[in-house]
Amino acid sequence: MTIARMQLVLSENWTMTGGRADLPTMVRWAREAEDAGFDSVMISEHIVLGPDAGANGVMGNPRDYALPGNQDPYTPWPNSLILLGAIAAVTDRLGLAASAVIAPLRHPLLLARELGTLDLLSEGRLMVLPNVSWSRDEYAALGVPFTRRGKLLDEHLEIWAKLWGPSPVSHESEYYSFQDVYFEPKAHRPDGPRLCFGGAGMHDAMVRRIVRYGHAFNPLGKVKPEEMQTLKEAMAAAGRDVADLEMIGGTRAVFPDGTSCADLAQALEPIPEQMAQGFTTFCIKPSQFTDAPDGVGEFCREVIRRVGTLTA
Repeated sequence: MTIARMQLVLSENWTMTGGRADLPTMVRWAREAEDAGFDSVMISEHIVLGPDAGANGVMGNPRDYALPGNQDPYTPWPNSLILLGAIAAVTDRLGLAASAVIAPLRHPLLLARELGTLDLLSEGRLMVLPNVSWSRDEYAALGVPFTRRGKLLDEHLEIWAKLWGPSPVSHESEYYSFQDVYFEPKAHRPDGPRLCFGGAGMHDAMVRRIVRYGHAFNPLGKVKPEEMQTLKEAMAAAGRDVADLEMIGGTRAVFPDGTSCADLAQALEPIPEQMAQGFTTFCIKPSQFTDAPDGVGEFCREVIRRVGTLTA
């Protein structure tokens, strides 16, 4: 029987810990998650936020997930790769999910160096979800054309694939050009860190990236059967099996009001249904269910106990 793997979301837990002073607490939570039997942790990113971060109004409950336009611009977003490096140093087997790495905001050589080093440091435990994100203000602040973000991401993926191979490497395009660069050391795996793709909707570009580069799929919200069929057919046409993808689902926190935590048992109920659809890894954010920063280890153990009972 397939065993559910649990992923602890370490981003956006600011109802339990401040974003400036308590980053070591997040590292401790990761260690406690590993001890409790969690498979991985996830950290997302922004480099800066602008006024458009809260263009749609602040989320109804501060424990909810940050989505496009629903967050206070003062929301802390520490560097995800540095935090994952600290976590790698105090854990042994825990997977490191760098979720929502906004690739177009960096040069691909620089970002490949950071990702490859973290993958090497962690001995292949890194999974990266590169994406283009949504904030025009963030792109403007960094001087990157927002309308070209999809093409820039595609360039990153192409260049990374070259860099994991033999040096020297050359690339010539409208956006990035370089000749005979030597990229050493490589990542831990011969083909680089594991790559995950996801987001809202099964658009053509996402399908293309999953088929060509993907090791995992992490959708935002429920996936329609016809969308999964599209992905399955596209994978098969490329000689790949959709069953080889790690399918990452989630829990469904329901808040009784704008200040209270959600009920854990209710949030875990969709897991068996998702497993029947082929999902194997499930994300959960601790601050949605507890206010106790010193209780995250026990929370993780309770999650593992409950999920084991649900899927037995």
